[in-house]
Amino acid sequence: MVYRLQSNGTANPTKVPNFVTESGFVEFPNARAKVGGPQDRYQTFIYDRQRDTSYALQLDSLPGVYDKPAFLKEYQPDSIPFVVRYDAPRSVVVHGPYFSEDGKAVAEVKALDNKDRWIVQIDLTSGELTALDRQHDDAWVGGPGISGWNLMPGKLGWIDNQTIYFQSEETGYSHLYLLEVATEKKTALTSGPFEIIEAELSHDKKSFFLTSNKESPHERHFYRLPVHGGMMERLTKEPGSHQVTLSPDEKNMAILYSYSNKPWELYVKAPSFNSPLRQLTTSTTDAFRAYAWREPQIVHFTARDGVQVPARLYRPEHAREGGPAVIFVHGAGYLQNVHRWWSTYYREYMFHNILADNGYTVLDIDYRASEGYGRDWRTAIYRHMGGKDLEDQLDGAAYLVEKQGVGSGRIGIYGGSYGGFITLMALFTSPGTFKCGAALRSVTDWAHYNHPYTANILNTPEEDSIAYRLSSPIYHAEGLQDRLLILHGMVDDNVQFQDVVRLAQRLIELRKEDWEFAVFPVEAHGFVEPSSWADEYRRIYRMMEEELK
Repeated sequence: MVYRLQSNGTANPTKVPNFVTESGFVEFPNARAKVGGPQDRYQTFIYDRQRDTSYALQLDSLPGVYDKPAFLKEYQPDSIPFVVRYDAPRSVVVHGPYFSEDGKAVAEVKALDNKDRWIVQIDLTSGELTALDRQHDDAWVGGPGISGWNLMPGKLGWIDNQTIYFQSEETGYSHLYLLEVATEKKTALTSGPFEIIEAELSHDKKSFFLTSNKESPHERHFYRLPVHGGMMERLTKEPGSHQVTLSPDEKNMAILYSYSNKPWELYVKAPSFNSPLRQLTTSTTDAFRAYAWREPQIVHFTARDGVQVPARLYRPEHAREGGPAVIFVHGAGYLQNVHRWWSTYYREYMFHNILADNGYTVLDIDYRASEGYGRDWRTAIYRHMGGKDLEDQLDGAAYLVEKQGVGSGRIGIYGGSYGGFITLMALFTSPGTFKCGAALRSVTDWAHYNHPYTANILNTPEEDSIAYRLSSPIYHAEGLQDRLLILHGMVDDNVQFQDVVRLAQRLIELRKEDWEFAVFPVEAHGFVEPSSWADEYRRIYRMMEEELK
């Protein structure tokens, strides 16, 4: 038996005051802790039933487990040599083990600083580990099938008693690998400038079923791959995205399918490319279908570092030279919104149709850190949020002027969560680029956000204060010159209301004038009430009409 003990950290929870309550009293429910507090620690043990004894897994043999993160060297005085190793192993968490049919055990070990992921074989009689594969990243380990969250395991399993499979970003993109545990021979089953989004082993263990963006970063299809490698056989045909669940006998596929301007519906088909796709549901109304929802054009523009940045472009039917434009910044950071399927941001998609109907050009960018473009794109914001990700918005604005004929003084910007953060950084650090901006549920100081997300990108405030000061809008607020609209839910337990309250006080102290603050007393991070959504977008649209027309 293998078990894990958890020692709870002592990080203080935050409290989110709730003013609109049934009791009539202000309530203070607990919420998450802030980044950098004491974290939980884990130990993994083996219990030998025959010997009636337990022993801990021996983690000190893991290659690199004593290594210090490279960023710490920046804080070392030049007069003192930098010591590259800790005296004790870094803290880790073990996922698994996963057992072969003949009783061999492998596990995934993740460093809690998320800069290393090891695939190991466990000697069940001693607890000793043999490292079969090490995935290291000076930024943070992540990507599809790997997971950037320490407490979520990545893809790992057995195809027979000798061979395991897993995913790795070794080449810069997440791909599928086989590894023979006896010889430690590793074989790449997939390769190229695309990602394996999901991988599942067939019941007979002769094939893998894969979801991938192999055809294009902007589409997701379903494939079958022989278990020991070969050609990826594409099983879905229509452009867009396919979320596939196989029937128990693997002879049929249930598919959630959507396209850019067509919401998700349920279909079935046999697992072959040319088999017909049969639609089972129609969830939209006649009124919805009566409107000609736009299919955004996917374009690319050149960033200042030469990289081609993808974006979705909405153009008015009769665009005029020097007309207004809006840049939308999607949230979550690691999320994709430039694609040919129904957007997670469907409300914003519909809003962009309204904007285009009223003469606005809209640009929606998959900036650096967005999902779907590989390791270098994912980690480009390491230690500087509001760096390359913001530059992509600024270069997008230049593209609108130079290539789309938009007026240089008639561009607005808006977004929520991470998009709200970028909006603040744009107005604070590049005044004059955007005539106005709307920041929704935005982070203003990353030292006040949660640990699992923030510590991957900026390390911790105690260890890497430079990164936090560089990346937090509250330290750049003196640069505000253009009109700003802040909108935030008061019971947001993710990006908490305290963030924008502190920023508001800073703007008051700086005697800034051209900004507004709209609060939503009953809303959390994701709004629920239709009245709140309507009020929020009414305010945003009014500001754009006043500033950009």
